[in-house]
Amino acid sequence: MFENLSKTIESIAKMAVPNERKAVLQPLVEYIQNKVNHNEEIRLNFICTHNSRRSHLSQIWAQTMAFHFGINNVFCYSGGTEATAMFPKVGETLVHQGFEIQKLCETENPVYAVKFDDNQHPIICFSKAYFDDFNPKSQFGAIMTCNNADEGCPLVLGAEARFPIKYDDPKAFDGTDIMNEKYAERSLQIASEMYFVFSQIKK
Repeated sequence: MFENLSKTIESIAKMAVPNERKAVLQPLVEYIQNKVNHNEEIRLNFICTHNSRRSHLSQIWAQTMAFHFGINNVFCYSGGTEATAMFPKVGETLVHQGFEIQKLCETENPVYAVKFDDNQHPIICFSKAYFDDFNPKSQFGAIMTCNNADEGCPLVLGAEARFPIKYDDPKAFDGTDIMNEKYAERSLQIASEMYFVFSQIKK
């Protein structure tokens, strides 16, 4: 894993996850543990309305923490109730926290390759609907990362299980003096919770 990212994770390991959030995360822990126990592939689709901020942060940190804890056969995806674009500040924030990101195409909805380790396959990120052909059609867990997606998608087709794990939108601080700080804060909160989830898994 990249050195700067390892340092970030060392600091994340010291962050306390509140008990009420642990209770929210526990069903996801149990879902993953059951898959590990049965030697099954673990597919996680993180869903938010626009697939622009929280769902991408969750997808990237979940994949990274699965690798960090040596949990194999984990495949993380993200999607929205509609497609927009991954917000540029998300990438900037992750680069500052130790990831390497390459923009693969210059379009209104760019495709990014996000790497956490020299020898691991990059995480491919672009905004898409949760049911896009890029994402799994069945045998996956749907993690709802925002209220609008949770309320707007009473049924996620193909999902085996659904987990409402919601985060405040850093978009609220766009264009303010504390924008960078709030994006970093939200990214680290998500990272600490994904760290907790995968730290609980017994191989």
